[in-house]
Amino acid sequence: MPRLRKRIANRLKDSQNTFAMLTTFNEVDMTNLMKLRSDYKDEFVKKHGVKLGLMSCFVKAAVSGLQNQPIVNAVIDGDDIIYRDYVDVSVAVGTSKGLVVPVIRDADTMNFADIEKGINNLAKKATEGALSIDEMAGGTFTISNGGVYGSLISTPIINPPQSAILGMHSIVQRPVVVDGSILARPMMYLALTYD
Repeated sequence: MPRLRKRIANRLKDSQNTFAMLTTFNEVDMTNLMKLRSDYKDEFVKKHGVKLGLMSCFVKAAVSGLQNQPIVNAVIDGDDIIYRDYVDVSVAVGTSKGLVVPVIRDADTMNFADIEKGINNLAKKATEGALSIDEMAGGTFTISNGGVYGSLISTPIINPPQSAILGMHSIVQRPVVVDGSILARPMMYLALTYD
């Protein structure tokens, strides 16, 4: 097993053994978000030179939630809980050498375009094996997207020393009741694991 992969496996196993993890699941109707992306995709690319993806939308939503619930935007240092007054979002990226988790610094100060550019830059570096240690350290919250692998639902493991992680999953057409009618809607399960 390569050193990087072994180190990641050890950290995640330590997390499972150390944290009192609980995962809550919610189902999200993605209709409005997918329509927004469809309506503005060409204009967004033209204006910002990058596509509007789902991850930036979830980063923005996470920032809002973390600012509302600062206890979740905390890191655990031994017996101390350290509350951060900034939001650095780690984004899990699968590479041929294993999972890496680069950090979007100061996500709370960024717009959608800045977040997309940051994600693209970090994902490119991850794929090329060019991420520095500093680019993978110091996040306050992680978002992973198992949906890119077809996952419908999972229980993500907290990325220490953080205290929570959000797992996104595949978007699947499912029947849902809307205003008394059964409609096919694009639905996604979200999993929030926290300590």
